[in-house]
Parts: sequence; structure tokens; C-alpha cells
Amino acid sequence: METAKRPNIVLLLADDMGFSDIGCFGSEISTPNLDAMAENGVRYTHMYNNARCCPSRASLLTGLYPHQAGIGLMVGGNAPVKEYQGYLNQECITLAEAVKPAGYQTGMVGKWHVGGAYGRDRAALEKAGKEGYPTPMQRGFDYFYGTLEGAGNYYNPLTLMENGKWIDIKPEDDFYYTEKIGEKACEAMERFHEKGDPFFLYVAFNAPHWPLHAREKDIAKYEGRYLCGWDEIRQRRYQKQLQEGIVEDIWDVSPRDAEAPAWDTVKDKEWEDIKMAVYAAQIDAMDQAIGTIQEKLRQLQIADDTLVIFLSDNGACEEVLPSQGWIRNYASDYTLQGEEVEVGNQSRRRPGKEDTYMSYGRPWANASNTPFRLFKHWIHEGGISTPCVVQWKNGVKDPGRIVSAPMHFIDLMPTVLELAGADYPKEGKNGPLHPLPGESMAQSLRDNTWQRSRPIFWEHEGNCGVRLGKCKLVREYPKDFELYDMEKDRTELHDLSQTLPEIRQELIGLYTQWQKETGVLDWDEFQALCRNN
Repeated sequence: METAKRPNIVLLLADDMGFSDIGCFGSEISTPNLDAMAENGVRYTHMYNNARCCPSRASLLTGLYPHQAGIGLMVGGNAPVKEYQGYLNQECITLAEAVKPAGYQTGMVGKWHVGGAYGRDRAALEKAGKEGYPTPMQRGFDYFYGTLEGAGNYYNPLTLMENGKWIDIKPEDDFYYTEKIGEKACEAMERFHEKGDPFFLYVAFNAPHWPLHAREKDIAKYEGRYLCGWDEIRQRRYQKQLQEGIVEDIWDVSPRDAEAPAWDTVKDKEWEDIKMAVYAAQIDAMDQAIGTIQEKLRQLQIADDTLVIFLSDNGACEEVLPSQGWIRNYASDYTLQGEEVEVGNQSRRRPGKEDTYMSYGRPWANASNTPFRLFKHWIHEGGISTPCVVQWKNGVKDPGRIVSAPMHFIDLMPTVLELAGADYPKEGKNGPLHPLPGESMAQSLRDNTWQRSRPIFWEHEGNCGVRLGKCKLVREYPKDFELYDMEKDRTELHDLSQTLPEIRQELIGLYTQWQKETGVLDWDEFQALCRNN
């Protein structure tokens, strides 16, 4: 299917959002704008990320595995080897750097989190910048509005800047980060449209990453809705997924997580209800911001010529805040003091407002990842599966389709290059670039015949694996490798290691070879390096 011209490209990324958290992937949360994208576009049900914020963003932006881009673990310089330096290296180029030579304007709005250990105050940030940690404008973006850090206050972000200048939020500004991301994205598109050239805009939401911060008007839509509990929500979402064709009826929904209590045994149900209500409100607010972006595209009369892609950077997050001690330091830059929130059945402050700093916890994250098990950080499906929705009126054939071929963030770079008419260079400004390991999935916009020919690999904190065709090898560190048939058992309930030992060993061999080629260290080796550094 030929198109009249190269598309504008808008890449939307959610933060810490589970596989089933939007309506068109099973949720009860109101996401009419994303649901409309699905109706008018394509849903990809086997799209994979890298199980953690910054490694996923490194892959999304560069088309490489995170270790190849220099972020083998997290930002911050974690080991004395280049694959773990903790910020984007010079052996990669970003999507923005790739499409600019093809005549594209480039912009980014939202969370960066691939630039290094900036620190937790502006003096430290400025020092880090002088030491070479890149900001978006140093990696190909003509315009940037957003934050450099990984998480923070939605009402008063610490590292908020626009084109290199710090922004101070005043109480009278009535600031809420998710809303502002939508507004600034619209302003950027207006400027791009005035110049006439096609544009690439990366919109990286911080929602629904902790802390639980949301407008009261949005929380009110959901308060009381979750008194039925996480067990019931998981079953409802699973049934909706079956009806929508998101999951196969031969896959059993995974059991409730072993560390999550049965809802009937929970004493303080109102407390659990309000936490999930705020989380839902954060996703609702993100969908509203996406709606403002879609409306702006229509107003500018460029909606039909614009490719819009929506993804999440990892599975739902089970981290419990503020009970983790390190959050005291992480939150201390703000006026809020999350550690003061009491636990148990005692009185505690209602989440949602600026003076709270908490998360929704493991049982609700288990519901967010329906029907899968495990979470952000792990390589089982609950950690690496993202809902993916693509809209492009002039490029999508037979809208409303579902594509189930396995795909990965590394495939976005070759796809964008093909659609933008851009080339991937062999050399960068400072030497050779890593060849792209991904495959263009542009054909999948036209029909369901696309199939990948290469395996997909993962490694994060010792959790690792490989998917080749229908087979997936996966390890939950420090346990042994497991083997699953993704066509019959994507919820990973029936380990085939004993019945298919030859396939298991073949995939271990593929993983080991990739590990050597990519510079991936065994987790024990990595920890020893850090201790001795």
C-alpha cells in the first residue's frame, strides 16, 4: 500500500504501565483515545521491552540492545566497562539523529532518563553535563521540554527544563506534569507544521510511574470501583482480553502472585481501593493528554499523514513505597515526606496529593499485568510485555487488526528508517556504529504476513532469556533456565525443560553467544566488578 508522502511520526511512551492497563488490552480504566487508536489502527500483542525504564528507553531510541548503547543496567556508571557506563554512548545514534539527515524536524517532550547520573540537584546536574552526560538536545533533538530524572513529583518536578533552561514551578501555576506534556507536545507540533517539513516527536510520559499523584477530579471517577479487589479485577480483565482476542483461550490466566493475599483476607479494603483509584487516574490523565495530541493533529489537518505509536517501557511495578528505606533519600529533595505515611491499619494520608509519595504495591501490579506473572525487572512476560497500538490512516490497511508476531523495541529504529526514507550510517561522529539487530515491521502495517527471522534476547540484573519463534528460554536469577511454548502457554505455567532438553540447550547456546558478542556480563561477574572498582 503506497502512501503519498513520508509520515510525521509521534512516538508515545508510558512509564511502568502493565500489559492490561488500557481499555483495548482488557482494562476497566477509561482510555477512549487509545481505544480509538486501536479501532483505527493495529494492536500488537507480542511487543517486548527490556523490563526496566532506562534500558528500554535506550533500545527504543537507538534500535540496539541496551548494553550496546551503554546502559546495560541503569543510568549512572555502574561498572568499569563500556556496556555498563550508564548513559548513551557514541557507538549508537538516536532516532532523532537518524531521521534528521532525511529532512525531519525533531522534538522530545517528557522523561529522558538515558543521560547518566545527573544527581538530585541542579548544581550536580550542571556538573554532570560538563562531564559529558548527554541531554536530548545533544543527541539529535531540536527541541526538548521535560525532565532528566527517572521519577519525581508530578506537581513540581525537580529537573524540569526547556531547551536547556531550568523551569521553576510556582504554586499558582496549577501544574500537573502529565497535562503539561500533552500541552507542550501540541505546541511543538504547531511549530513543526508551520515550517512544513515532516517531524519526529518523542512524547515520554512519566505516568503512571510512582508516586501516586493525580487530580482529584480524575481520582473521583475510580474511587470505590476497586472494592471488588484484585482477584476480581484480574478475572474481569482476562475475560475481556479473551473477548477482544488479546490472549488465547488455551492460555490459563496465571495464579495470583504468591506474595499477594486473597482479597477476602484483606482487612483495609478502602485503603487498597484508593491506591488503585489514583493509579487508574494517572492512566486516565495520560489518555486525556494523548487526546489533546490527537485533536491537535486533526486541527492541523495532518492526522491522516501521521504515524502514532504507543508503548510502555516495562511491565507494572511491584515496588512498595514508602516502606523501602531508600525512598527517604530519593524524596528528600521535595517538600513532601513520603516516609511519614503510616502502614498497617492505622490512619494515613490519602494518596494523590503532592505531600504523599507512595506506590500501589505488588497485588495491584499483578492485576495490571493480567494474565502474566512477575513484574518490571524480570524477563518473564509480566516484566517485558507492553501493549502496543499504532495508528496511521494513510499507512494502515484493514484497521482494527491484531498482530501477534513477536516484536521488540529494537525493531522501531529500522521501521522508522524505512518509513522516513532515512539510512542507518555505518559511521557516527566518533567512529563505527553498532549494526542494527532489529527488523523493520513496516509490512505489518499492511497485513499480517510479517514474521521475524531473528531471535530476541534479554538480560537485566541476571534475569535473562531468548525467544526464537514460539520457544522462549527465561531465567529468574538465581534460578535455572526454564523453557516455554509461547503459542500454547504464554502465561509461562508449564516448564518444558525436562521434555525438550535439546531445544533448551540450543537456546542456552544462542544466549551465550549473544552474551559474548554484546558484552553482557554474568550477574555475579558484574557485581564482583562493582565491588572491586
